[in-house]
Amino acid sequence: QVQLVESGGGSVQAGESLRLSCAASGSSIYGMGWYRQAPGKQRELVAFISPGGGLNYPDSVKGRFTISRDNAKNTVTLQMNSLKPEDTAVYYCYAQNLGVTTWGQGTQVTVSS
Repeated sequence: QVQLVESGGGSVQAGESLRLSCAASGSSIYGMGWYRQAPGKQRELVAFISPGGGLNYPDSVKGRFTISRDNAKNTVTLQMNSLKPEDTAVYYCYAQNLGVTTWGQGTQVTVSS
């Protein structure tokens, strides 16, 4: 079974940047990305990158967040710039392969104004 190890996150001021990383175990190449969930809100997609490098971002983060991957290491990185207080949430890495989705443990991102 795939295991995901997340790193990064923390507390910053509005306008600052953070970087999240997620490493997947195993040798398969997965579609990977990040969701986030703020208190009282539904989990929402933040970024997705396919094994071939195809990207998907919601409008709320376009131009500010960038997802990239290293297929050799099965890792993805989410660079978050120009952070806003509304970006505050727990961020979850996920990996998809053959119809199975695996989730990371989540990492807190807090942006203060």
